[in-house]
Amino acid sequence: MIIGKIGKDEKRVKFELEIFCNQCGKKVPGGLQASEKYYGTEKFKKELEEFKQNYLCGVCRDKKRTKS
Repeated sequence: MIIGKIGKDEKRVKFELEIFCNQCGKKVPGGLQASEKYYGTEKFKKELEEFKQNYLCGVCRDKKRTKS
């Protein structure tokens, strides 16, 4: 998954974090990516915290979408 925007020729930073689905508790598969410039900024940290609080795995996201 990509956090923030990555330009066409920007270098990417790949990192691993323990992030789990907020409904069923499944771990996020694979790692995360961000641009080298964006990684570690305050805006990045804020977006990452929001992502952790609102993350739903694909199964839970599909269930939520089909219910409405």
